[in-house]
Amino acid sequence: MSIDLDAIAKDREQIRSQYLRDAATRPQSSARGIHHTALLCSDVRATIEFYQGLLEFPLTEIFENRDYAGSNHFFFDVGTGNLLAFFDMPGLDLGPYIEVLGGLHHIAISVTQEKWDYLRAKLDEAGVAYQVESGTSIYFRGPDGERLELLADPLGEMYGAKVL
Repeated sequence: MSIDLDAIAKDREQIRSQYLRDAATRPQSSARGIHHTALLCSDVRATIEFYQGLLEFPLTEIFENRDYAGSNHFFFDVGTGNLLAFFDMPGLDLGPYIEVLGGLHHIAISVTQEKWDYLRAKLDEAGVAYQVESGTSIYFRGPDGERLELLADPLGEMYGAKVL
């Protein structure tokens, strides 16, 4: 299958022209923020050890999932009032992580440059494979194959560009 990159770039510019507003004229969002992003996991303890133990995102709560008896719903603090949540779904025989339309591509989490360097060393020590991009992004996978990014850019910025 051939991809027409020129046509894609032209369409992107049309979309920018039609929908994108500069900060001075952009309306305020109706949302207060993302309360939590919820993922599925195969092992509660392994997930806690990875996110709290390795990445140092504190576990803030765990309780039974109201939608599925016996399932846990638990949360990690990823800063500025944002939570990363997980469900286990015992007995559902869920398949491995895959990317699908409408599904998760990756979660990018902002950290300071000092934390980025520190967590990169912890990933090395733990033997977690990763890829560094643009000198400020580390891409790696969580315990169930979910894609994660640690980004050493401030919130609202990416690779020197303001995105918010």
